[in-house]
Amino acid sequence: MASIRRGPFAAVRDRPPKGQSLLGRPAQSSSSLLHGLRCLLGGLPLRRSPWRRSFLRAILFAFLVGFFWGLFSFPDLDDAGDLAPPHGFFFDPVRSANATAAEEPVDPFSKLLIIVTPTYNRASQGYHLNRLAHTLRLVPPPLLWIVVETKTATVETADILMRSGVMYRHLVCRKNTSVSLHRDVRQRHTALKHIRHHRLDGIVYFADDDNVYSLDLFDRLRQIRRFGTWPVAMLSQSKNKAILEGPVCSGRRVIGWHMNEKSNNLRRFHVDMSGFAFNSTVLWNPKRWMYPKDAIELLDTVSEGFEDTGFIEHIVEDEHQMEGLPNDCSRIMNWRLHLETKYRVYPKGWQTSKNLDAIIPLK
Repeated sequence: MASIRRGPFAAVRDRPPKGQSLLGRPAQSSSSLLHGLRCLLGGLPLRRSPWRRSFLRAILFAFLVGFFWGLFSFPDLDDAGDLAPPHGFFFDPVRSANATAAEEPVDPFSKLLIIVTPTYNRASQGYHLNRLAHTLRLVPPPLLWIVVETKTATVETADILMRSGVMYRHLVCRKNTSVSLHRDVRQRHTALKHIRHHRLDGIVYFADDDNVYSLDLFDRLRQIRRFGTWPVAMLSQSKNKAILEGPVCSGRRVIGWHMNEKSNNLRRFHVDMSGFAFNSTVLWNPKRWMYPKDAIELLDTVSEGFEDTGFIEHIVEDEHQMEGLPNDCSRIMNWRLHLETKYRVYPKGWQTSKNLDAIIPLK
């Protein structure tokens, strides 16, 4: 009976030709690195040589010893108190302002503050914007700063916003106007249209760049449900006395208004534009508050001194729908100081190259 024997070549068909290593085969040239790593970690030599096996194992052992020694043998380096500079100051030159704001923890239950600031070209614009930026940077997030310019967005303002460390949007009011009253109103109206279009949900506050604000004000803004108001202190034009304007409160209930010689008796609500804030949903969800569609507008056709009260009359019907801040309206949380200079036009780039020589008389 005939039998078939398997030839010896079948058992060794996967071996390389004599004198050629496995790594030298053309079919496996792409996996040479992987094969070498397997040999190193698995303890297999690249060539059948005992001294190579001992050498590779010694290298692997030294690597593991050094790794674990560096990982566990220096716990004292984590003590930040020993490395802190004197007097409690800490300087981090490579940490940008935007990175600082991004690393600030955000409370998921905290309301978004939408701060609207109209600004225009003048000598003190850079000073006012930088001061307000430093204030807003100290406010816990979430906060959105909407800055509105006229005609065009200037490079100087954009640079301040980028370095502010605050989340911002830089808008431009295209309407041409030379009257300061209409300019501010139209800039605020541009911001309101932006809020309505993007359905931003938060508390809207008109913060002019030349006012002074306490941090407590921004904390209390998040307590507002619909419309909140508070007294504002103003420095008179003569700068010799303070004027108070705003609500008189019993607890959180508004029961009257502070008036001064500048107050117009025909105004329904005696409150400054920086003395109130409101829920942004009244702009894009009027059904929630039972308003007619697109009823909330800032009009530039009203007489001077009535733009504030005219806007508020579209948000609330009377004092019963207002919330006084803080309790009993007992604190002044922002000031209007009239700090403008007599020079109305700022130098190009907010820099000047004239009259910089220091003249010292000789003795």
